[in-house]
Amino acid sequence: MTFQQLLEGAEFLSQSGNAPVKGLDYDSRRIRPGFVFVAMKGESSDGNRFIDAAIAAGAVAIVTDSATEPPRPNVAWAQVPHGRRALARLSANFYKRPAERISNTGITGTNGKSTTAFILESILQAAGRKTALVGTIEYHVAGKVLPAPHTTPEALELNQLLAQALSEGVTESVMEVSSHALDQQRVFGVPFDVAVFTNLTRDHLDYHGTMEEYFRAKQILFEGCGTEPPRAAILNIDDESGRQLLNLSKKKSSEIFSYGLTTGDFHAESVEITSRGTRFQMATPNQKLDIFSPLIGNVNVYNILAASAAGYARLTSAGEGARATQPAEAITRGIANLTRVPGRFERVDCGQPFTVVVDYAHTDDALRNLTKLARDFISQKASGATGVPGRPVAVPPAKVITLFGCGGDRDRAKRPLMGEAAGRGSDFVVLTSDNPRSEDPLAIINDAMVGLQKSAVKYVTEPDRRKAIELAITQAQPGDIVLLAGKGHEKTQTTKEGSIPFDDVEVARDVLNTLGYECDAIRASAGTPA
Repeated sequence: MTFQQLLEGAEFLSQSGNAPVKGLDYDSRRIRPGFVFVAMKGESSDGNRFIDAAIAAGAVAIVTDSATEPPRPNVAWAQVPHGRRALARLSANFYKRPAERISNTGITGTNGKSTTAFILESILQAAGRKTALVGTIEYHVAGKVLPAPHTTPEALELNQLLAQALSEGVTESVMEVSSHALDQQRVFGVPFDVAVFTNLTRDHLDYHGTMEEYFRAKQILFEGCGTEPPRAAILNIDDESGRQLLNLSKKKSSEIFSYGLTTGDFHAESVEITSRGTRFQMATPNQKLDIFSPLIGNVNVYNILAASAAGYARLTSAGEGARATQPAEAITRGIANLTRVPGRFERVDCGQPFTVVVDYAHTDDALRNLTKLARDFISQKASGATGVPGRPVAVPPAKVITLFGCGGDRDRAKRPLMGEAAGRGSDFVVLTSDNPRSEDPLAIINDAMVGLQKSAVKYVTEPDRRKAIELAITQAQPGDIVLLAGKGHEKTQTTKEGSIPFDDVEVARDVLNTLGYECDAIRASAGTPA
């Protein structure tokens, strides 16, 4: 491929040279001889500062979004108005436009993206489709699990991943599309056949500034980012922002499927939530389906409805031709097949007489949902306890014990809101650290404590997260539930000294082992690797 072929379809202000191209990158440290270096301004650094380093490493062409950088001699050159948009177009060209040869479903919203993506992937697999998944927890390519550095990767890595997926026979991709990725146009040029909106609550205002700007970023998915709008929009009409998107999508998309707990094209009836799972009847445009999911809680009813509507849209698409199927069986089987989502109400079972759960909840809305789910969970367990057959056992009221922290270098204003949400939903709270980054953990704790004190809940503070987890677990009595909130699937803790290995699940297991519970034996009997 030549430089001019690589630039095909890209916006550029000036261009010179036509060197043969062997690859491209936006990180000067990864440049190899024959590569194109895309120099673009980022959030915290400017790639244009590394143009000469890239040339020294063997770059034969430079694409820059700087109006002040002069072309270098003996190197092909292009000036572009938007660096990330150019990176997206060049990456797509180099990898032969893989996103255009896969059916893409994009999922956006504050909460529920990961679980919705996992459920949808399971539905598509139950229909016999080969899938790729891109999201917060991990990436999947045709059954292989890969680490996920970002919810939505930069355009270069996204195109690499989709090209790999195509080579392995993948026909469907399911993508969590973050507001950052939409605002920064990392998915520029990706044609989404189906777009899903889960909800919008306060988050990422350190980046977006206002809720209006946050919503505007989410809206891009439904308008098309360098492409036509999605063919189908899946919208939560219980959410005010979802109702706004409904009006937009009426003008943009040919098909709209609404969902809600009790209203919408997809909604739930006769919901029964137990400690073993969730059962309900799901109304769809064609029929009612009997649904059972091992995932529990109303929050997962929403996720199931969203994924089912998206699966329906994909599996009944007229564009699928012979592959179009009646989706009922795939939906019900796919939902039942998904037994867990890592770090999402993930239970740590070592045979202890109380429940320990790890969850990613890191906003005030997510903490409200999590503590309500926990309260329902322990109520169900208590109502199911019997001694003499048919006669309930008298048990003391079970407690919700919540551990949480607030991220550093992020929206400070949401910290007291998180504190109040955790306090109002819990009987006891342990306030600790959660990726303090460059900030002082004690300063972050003080911000959250304002809301905790407003709730009047009993609480303690412990900045050392490992000690805090031990403290929370040792507070638990039989029947209680301990929520370790904030980190979920994450495997590191980030402080001003850097990132260190840290896994809430493993730390909880260590604590339970120390208390004499048989974690390894439980793992072995469940077939889980030690």
